[in-house]
Amino acid sequence: MTANPWVALESGADPAERVGAIRRAHEAFTAAGSVDRPIRPVVVDSWRRSARAHVSPDTTASVELTDGELGTYRAEHPLAPVMPLFRELMGSFATDGEHLVAICDTQGRLLWVEGHAATRRRADMMNFVPGARWAESAVGTNAPGTAVALDRAVQVFAAEHFSRRVQAWTCAAAPVHDPRTGRVLGAVDITGGDRLAHPHSLAFVQAVARAAESQLAILAPPAEHPRLELTALGRDEALLVHGGRRVRLSRRHSEIVVLLACHPEGLSGDELMLALYEDGAVSPVTLRAELSRLRRLLGEDVLHSRPYRLGVPVEADFETVLRRLGSGAPAAAVTAYGGPLLPGSRAPAVERLRRRVEDQLRAALIARRDPDLLGAWTRSPWGAEDLEAWTALAATLPSGSVTAAVARARLRDLDGELGLPGDGSGGSAYTPGPESGPGAGLGPRARSGPGSGSGSGSAATCLQPRRP
Repeated sequence: MTANPWVALESGADPAERVGAIRRAHEAFTAAGSVDRPIRPVVVDSWRRSARAHVSPDTTASVELTDGELGTYRAEHPLAPVMPLFRELMGSFATDGEHLVAICDTQGRLLWVEGHAATRRRADMMNFVPGARWAESAVGTNAPGTAVALDRAVQVFAAEHFSRRVQAWTCAAAPVHDPRTGRVLGAVDITGGDRLAHPHSLAFVQAVARAAESQLAILAPPAEHPRLELTALGRDEALLVHGGRRVRLSRRHSEIVVLLACHPEGLSGDELMLALYEDGAVSPVTLRAELSRLRRLLGEDVLHSRPYRLGVPVEADFETVLRRLGSGAPAAAVTAYGGPLLPGSRAPAVERLRRRVEDQLRAALIARRDPDLLGAWTRSPWGAEDLEAWTALAATLPSGSVTAAVARARLRDLDGELGLPGDGSGGSAYTPGPESGPGAGLGPRARSGPGSGSGSGSAATCLQPRRP
């Protein structure tokens, strides 16, 4: 027996010898409900919970989330922002060791399963796939399901799994908590063969879980004060939520609130005039009237004057995108990006900010060369005609794959639509004309470089002139 009850095997133990004893104990338990061999208490307790939940030892996990709903659920899940961290810390370890990395939610549903390709194919046969429910109450003892059930990091080895179909595998998982509330958000798991039956694999997932919690603490906005929640991506009329009250802003009020969210220190009337109206086309009286109407709508405690500023902290969706990009998490940024910022706005400062958010996001995706992220971008309405992104996607895919052929065909179509010379290899040079209409910012483009026009720094620079 191991000194640490959460570790399956001590360093140096013989896995083959141990697995035979565990399998005999498992058969005795499933036949008669008794355990007459030295099995770890955490495993015996889990077997008993599995039996009380009427789990069959011949059960197979069921897929509860299909492709469409899985994508939506994953994008909104609180662990989505730290998926890049999981991949960075565990990706090479899983691929090199022929293991899998899995992330589950609090119901034991697998949200992501990534790693060695051949191992994934074998895991598919037991439905260890995204969308499948691996809760202890559904398939019995297993590391991700048991870790969530107990809120403890745990390793499960071979026949310790309740389901016979899983007994060729070893896994170690650790729960991940909300750093502010302590609530369990899900678990991170490493799954593979007997080589994972080592104390180091449990220590590894524990360290990754703690790193994820630290990253979540950095990404999460402070919660000590009431906040304005501003949604302005992909919509011409922004949505503002404060104290449970939802307000749909007019187009002009949307522009004002977006600009004030960029500048918590406030803006003078003249600065707002320059930011909103080109060449001073509107009188200061008109702007003051708009601000008075906005103050009546939001309340004097929210909109202050001299200078004009928002009196409560703001969590804006476009700033979330920029913050996640700044922390090196483009996948998390993509999940927060709902489309171009106030796409119908012609306010000069809003146009600059819109371009900046989109350009920085595109630059990060193209530089990362992740086919999943590029695929998500090119499938979106705002990325469907992005020649540079399609070129990058085609370059990341295996040359003989169906998806690569689709990408190359799309490149040829875009070249033809734009009237560009070339063979779709990305050598085209297209510069969009002046933006006009509600769909501005959604058209095709191929810039000279992924960072073109993207700028750097925080969203608070949105009033600065755009550098050539």
